[in-house]
Amino acid sequence: MKATRYMPFVLATLFSVGLACAQADEPAKSSVHIYNWYDYIAPNTMKDFEKEAGISAVYDVFDNSDVMQSKLMAGRSGYDVVVASGDLLPNLIKAGVLKKLDRSKLPNWSHLDPDILAKLQSNDPGNEYAAPYLWGTTGIGYDADKVRSILGPDAPVNSWDLIFKEENLAKLSQCGVAMLDAPSEVIPIALHYLGLPYNSQNPEDYKKAQALLLKLRPHIVYFDSSKFISDLANGNICVVLGWAGGVADAQKASELAGNQRKLVYSIPREGAPVWVESLVQLNDAPNPEQGLAFINYMLRPEVIAESSNYLSYPNANKDATALVEQKIRDNPGVYPSRQVLDTLFPLEPLPLKMERVRTRAWNTVKTGA
Repeated sequence: MKATRYMPFVLATLFSVGLACAQADEPAKSSVHIYNWYDYIAPNTMKDFEKEAGISAVYDVFDNSDVMQSKLMAGRSGYDVVVASGDLLPNLIKAGVLKKLDRSKLPNWSHLDPDILAKLQSNDPGNEYAAPYLWGTTGIGYDADKVRSILGPDAPVNSWDLIFKEENLAKLSQCGVAMLDAPSEVIPIALHYLGLPYNSQNPEDYKKAQALLLKLRPHIVYFDSSKFISDLANGNICVVLGWAGGVADAQKASELAGNQRKLVYSIPREGAPVWVESLVQLNDAPNPEQGLAFINYMLRPEVIAESSNYLSYPNANKDATALVEQKIRDNPGVYPSRQVLDTLFPLEPLPLKMERVRTRAWNTVKTGA
């Protein structure tokens, strides 16, 4: 994404780590190079893949999608498979960075959920380049007891009204409200709330979204994509417009600290963004066959279920759901119903001119001027 996406637990400084380095005299065909978000895979997955496939895996990580995209656009990155956010796919495809997936070598493709594949097609028509990995939503995280003590038992916790109605936000400001520092998500949500196209290409629509957010600005403690996790867990804030995974991390942190907070994640009934992280193969991949072998391995239900259990993110594998821990798969904020899934809208890139309009609007909102 254009904005830095926080991935589970602590947002790390960019670094690389080789899980297994190919020996100097080992032929290139026996290795595969992976580039993924920091801490975004189950701990034993790579070792298990190496053992089963007999392929040495070199695993590097990033914590900022801009860094990843720049490296791929420059070419000759040395990677075979990369985990890329859905809204980056159109630019990567247009630039010729990605290679079409050879489905004949991906027999485990049949396990994928057609509903998630359909969501992904707005950025990858025909699902030609990307195999969905993990996905999630952007919604509302809140401290149930604090919110209801302020707004009463009928607090609209399942609606964007909780945040976008100024009278609600003004009251909630006494216990702290935060927002993601993510214009590519927050502004589309504001547009959608106003009944405008979430991916509008009309500059006037962005003025309306800006005006709405500026009204709310005095009641927002900060815009940050990682701080909200510890603050929600510790009770420093009571509401956040944030990612499902981030709220899940706050819940875990609160439980580990022995807090009695009832932290909840809600997908508003009006609809919310859905993002899909996918496995893609690079056109200049030095080991394309080994890359396909890795992608096919990750499409196995029992393999991807381990990452969902570790990260509390849903996966795109319909046959893996039964293998995911019950408390995760039964959580409607993680695995929404089909009815809720139908209300979700995928994030999409904007033309450069409109991207600048959105960025200017966001900077105005953040500074409050």
